[in-house]
Amino acid sequence: MPALDLPSTGRLDLLSLRVEHAEEMAEVLGDPRLHAFTGGEPHTPQALRTRYQRLTAGSPEPGVRWLNWVLRLREEGCLVGTVQATVTGPTVELAWVVGTPWQGHGYATEAARALLARLTEQPFAPAAPLTTVIAHIHPDHHASAAIATALGLRPTDGLHDGEIRWQLDLNHP
Repeated sequence: MPALDLPSTGRLDLLSLRVEHAEEMAEVLGDPRLHAFTGGEPHTPQALRTRYQRLTAGSPEPGVRWLNWVLRLREEGCLVGTVQATVTGPTVELAWVVGTPWQGHGYATEAARALLARLTEQPFAPAAPLTTVIAHIHPDHHASAAIATALGLRPTDGLHDGEIRWQLDLNHP
């Protein structure tokens, strides 16, 4: 799959995930507090390399497309997080994470907005245009809920693995 860099935002370069990002991203994502709502623990650089190899190889499921980017803070030249999209037909599921030192500056919102704008203007999937945007957010993760709200998603009654399904219907704003 060719690289899918997103347009730069005001402060960020959104670069297609590569295995070579694992070393720096292991440091970015190394704070155990990042796993408070998702469980697990920080990955070692080797474990992250293995994970990134799977992600960059693409989904083994027909009709499912995994799209992953790292966020590079342009002024400092360092990676600060990731943004992800899983496209299945006309539905896209978004996810984001920003390392603890860079939280609270709007980087996740900025990156997710750029991704959503790109997906709605020209979807990465060869199928019909996207109609539904979803995110799954832990009920107590107020920062992620704020990002979802900023993107126009609203909480639903749906639950998945203890997380609330947030949704935006692109055909009915």
